[in-house]
Order: sequence, then structure tokens, then C-alpha cells
Amino acid sequence: MNPLGLQIARRDVPTCLIGETIAAARSRAQGWTTCFVVNERRIVLGRLLAEELSGDPGAPVEDVMRAGPSTFRPNVSVAEMLGYMDRHGLATAPISRSDGELVGLLLREDAERVMRAAPAAPTGPPRSIR
Repeated sequence: MNPLGLQIARRDVPTCLIGETIAAARSRAQGWTTCFVVNERRIVLGRLLAEELSGDPGAPVEDVMRAGPSTFRPNVSVAEMLGYMDRHGLATAPISRSDGELVGLLLREDAERVMRAAPAAPTGPPRSIR
């Protein structure tokens, strides 16, 4: 079993639009440590992390967002995404289509839970029984 990140990604990730304030983004991100700045078609333009969300409530999101965040495509496996997250010390990984449309956010704890439950992959040819 090698599930895709999209299969377990959270679809309810908070978003906000260019022109909105940190206060608006913060209200949508309650319970989350991130909010994605998108356009009307949900194309990812930037990302706000806890540091930005706790900043000046009147600041426009475009002034403080982390522009052009890296994203994964929907066809990437959980194992591959988790490996990348491990190497880069990430707790989450956004998933977008090739046009940049945000489709979900993979959380490390969800990825680890799925990988623990997955049967171990064979490491070599089957052994014969004697």
C-alpha cells in the first residue's frame, strides 16, 4: 500500500484573499497554525504561518505573506512527502494541482499514522520454504 498524499490531506485548510487583513486571516485560521493566501480560483499565492498570523491585525496579508510556497502535486505518495518533510523539518505539506490550485494540506501526524498502519513493503525476492 502506497497511498497518495491527496488521499489523506485535509481539505478544510484555511485560506484568505489578497487585500484581506491579518485579522481576517487569523479568524479563519482558528485551530490552525497556517493560512494560505489564494486568489478567487484558489491558486496559491503565499502562506501565512503562526508568526505572521500573530502580527499586526490591520496589516494586509500580501505585505507579510511568504510568497510562492513550495507545494506537492496530488500524485505524490505519502511516503515521498513524509521523507521530504523529515529532511526539511516540516510539520505540514501543501498540495496543489499543476495550475497552482490548492487542494489540501498533509499534516505530519496524519502521514505518520498512515505509514505506521501500512504493511511493510517487501525488501527482496520471496524466500522459499524448505
